[in-house]
Amino acid sequence: MTKRIAFQGELGSYSHQACFEARPDYEPLPCPTFEDAMEAVRSERADIGMIAIENSTYGRVQDVYHLLPDSGLHIIGETFVRVHVNLLGLPGTKTADIKQARAMSVLLGQARKFIHAHGIETVNWSDNAAAARSIKETGDPSIGAFASELAGEILGLDVLERHIEDHKLNTTRFLIMAREPDYSRRAEKMVTAFMFRVRNIPAALYKALGGFATNGVNMTKLESYMVDGVFTATQFYADIEGHPGDRNVQLALDELRYFTEMVEILGVYPADPRRS
Repeated sequence: MTKRIAFQGELGSYSHQACFEARPDYEPLPCPTFEDAMEAVRSERADIGMIAIENSTYGRVQDVYHLLPDSGLHIIGETFVRVHVNLLGLPGTKTADIKQARAMSVLLGQARKFIHAHGIETVNWSDNAAAARSIKETGDPSIGAFASELAGEILGLDVLERHIEDHKLNTTRFLIMAREPDYSRRAEKMVTAFMFRVRNIPAALYKALGGFATNGVNMTKLESYMVDGVFTATQFYADIEGHPGDRNVQLALDELRYFTEMVEILGVYPADPRRS
């Protein structure tokens, strides 16, 4: 029986590209939203999910950080995709013909220099591959889309301009999520991802994080965001190098728990070789 991998977007999206590159033996399952992709995994319509979490140019995908704690899923891996932004148009169209281009706001933010230089009006779209599909449906040669070359191949569109992203190392990081955690794997470099909320005491965050420094645990990511619609409730997402079974990681997490209201491990997995 073919296994399925759920992702946010349509066939031809960058998330689809991530699925194709990281799990080519899985059948891709397109989903309209990140919530839908996670629900597909929870409901067993898909075996795993491919979820974009951050881009090296645009930054974090805010919605995902809010969905992670209540997703009921576990991170079992990560992958990185070089995001090449391309201008797609109807067959026979030239770049000079394009007056308007459609794409997700995340992608529009990665090609600002090209957009400004060509005076193109931008329209925010729900998905980059959907934006590409929409221009084929309109049949208007003055409308283009920013999307992957894969989307152009699937939809029969011309690639008018290739690799127009502002930064040539433009990369998106994806989390691979499943219904069950897997702590059994070991590799030279492991990643432990977790959420936590500090107690309302002076210097709580400083004290909570001190255990990682004193125990020699490298923290590679720390993101904060408000929860419950109030300014005083701040939650944190963190990645550290190591496995919860390592003694130094155990000690650091024990100290973290002393100064927090909540600590939840979201996943333990081997680091992708492309992780810097």
